[in-house]
Amino acid sequence: GMQRDHAQMHGAIAVDPVEIVARAAAGDAACEATLQRYEARLARALAVVVNILDPDVIVVGGGLSKLDRIYANVPRLWNAHIFSDAVATRLLKNRHGDASGVRGAAWLW
Repeated sequence: GMQRDHAQMHGAIAVDPVEIVARAAAGDAACEATLQRYEARLARALAVVVNILDPDVIVVGGGLSKLDRIYANVPRLWNAHIFSDAVATRLLKNRHGDASGVRGAAWLW
């Protein structure tokens, strides 16, 4: 999705998300804008979860969960979309990397 968004917004050929992150870190404004759109969309989506469930914590998984910047930026952005005056929900990185889902499925079995 990030790859497609970047190509549509910037008229660029498909650029892998890993490359988008690297280019943004090197100062590429178009790649930085793509990451900011991703963070804003993630914040809106997780705000729905907070509004409905009011969880103590949300643990993010998947390849883009490795981006350290989302743990600072997304909670700051989701406040505009949450109905409560105070938000205690924490956004945390998974402990076991990309294998977290597999580990959870194994525990269920």
